[in-house]
Amino acid sequence: MNRISMVAVLIAGTMPFTVGCATKKYTRNEAAPVINKTNELDDQTAKNSRDIKDTDRRAQAGIQDAQSKANTADQHALAAGQQADEANKNAQTVSTNVASLAGTVENLDNYKPVAESSVHFGFDKADLTSKAKDALDQLGGQITTTKHYIVEVEGSTDSTGDADYNYQLSKRRADAVIQYLSDKYQIPAHKVFLIGLGKDKPVEKNATSEGRAKNRRVDVRLMTTTTDQPQNASANAPQGN
Repeated sequence: MNRISMVAVLIAGTMPFTVGCATKKYTRNEAAPVINKTNELDDQTAKNSRDIKDTDRRAQAGIQDAQSKANTADQHALAAGQQADEANKNAQTVSTNVASLAGTVENLDNYKPVAESSVHFGFDKADLTSKAKDALDQLGGQITTTKHYIVEVEGSTDSTGDADYNYQLSKRRADAVIQYLSDKYQIPAHKVFLIGLGKDKPVEKNATSEGRAKNRRVDVRLMTTTTDQPQNASANAPQGN
């Protein structure tokens, strides 16, 4: 074989290898961007999927929260409606009781005393002593057996001090008596007729300490329009200091 033929054979033998390498390299170069783009799209798709799931989760949480708040609002509205109904019933009851009391006051002359009691207080005091409570208990025991009754409560003070202050003090004393009788003997408010007299109705002169002590008092009268009630003696508590 001459030199030219050998060169030809060598060239022919090396050409497929060179072309094959070039083709793979070309393919890799051409495919790499596509693969990278595909990977980017996969990553983006995965991210979008996660975002969609997160958005859906937050939407569901928002819906549940809104539903919970709506249910709470419904409950509050129901409670408010019930309270309004109760307030309306109470207002009607109060109106009835006020009308009843107005009628009672107008016809006060028709009421006759069944029992009376006087309780006394210390100087500038409005709290009940044990002796005062004993006297009120004697009266309270008769309240439960008396029909068509009212309880008249008159608070008083001695003449010491400011007149306006004494009116308020006499009312506080009367309130203490009413509170005690109401709590222990379940006397409804519309059955009580309260008067705060201050120093305007003394039973003794205020010139002496003994007289002032007797004027620091609350007079309680159990009264009824029924004529078949037994008459009871007055129950007076010992004087306060």
